[in-house]
Amino acid sequence: MRSYQAQSEKRKSEFPRKEPREKERTQKQRWAFFLFMKPAFLISTLTLLVSCVAPQPMPVVSKVDLPRFMGAWYVIANIPTPLETGAHNAVESYALNGDGSIQTIFTFRDGAFNGKEKRYNPTGFVVNKDTNSEWSMQFLWPFKSEFLISYLTEDYGQTVIARTKRDYVWIMARAPTIPEPEFQKIVAFLETNGYDTKKIERVPQKWDAPK
Repeated sequence: MRSYQAQSEKRKSEFPRKEPREKERTQKQRWAFFLFMKPAFLISTLTLLVSCVAPQPMPVVSKVDLPRFMGAWYVIANIPTPLETGAHNAVESYALNGDGSIQTIFTFRDGAFNGKEKRYNPTGFVVNKDTNSEWSMQFLWPFKSEFLISYLTEDYGQTVIARTKRDYVWIMARAPTIPEPEFQKIVAFLETNGYDTKKIERVPQKWDAPK
């Protein structure tokens, strides 16, 4: 019995009981750690979620001269929508309306150069009138889709229409073909800005020489 009491006393001496003030101090430290870490954890989690869900903005041209941008553009390559899969001789033409909207005509041959001609007439709307490079395109009221002029050569000879989602893209030019180095430069631009360029398809273009 004495041996047991001696061992008990020895344990108490080795592990002294915490005083109330020391216990209170420890609890405060724990709460301070919890209160600090919880917001930090929430912020880091939200930041991670936002970075995963919201893609980075797609660059746009700093200023587009709308009247100069109007006219016919040959679609050189694209990541096609279901509407235009298999398109041949695809051409998109723009004309500025009096109210500032943009009359659009999109035509192509379906599946082959001698395929059935398809024609669509969506309406474009300039969303950012400071740059004129951010549009929305309306095929069916009231739905509008994003239309960003992300690339434009100084001579207005080549352009890229892109989207923030990086789901579709259109590489277009004033002529049915462009030199390969210039095409690869555009592809590199798109890859740098988050596009999966393996999805890009060339659009066949073949036109009779003017007589």
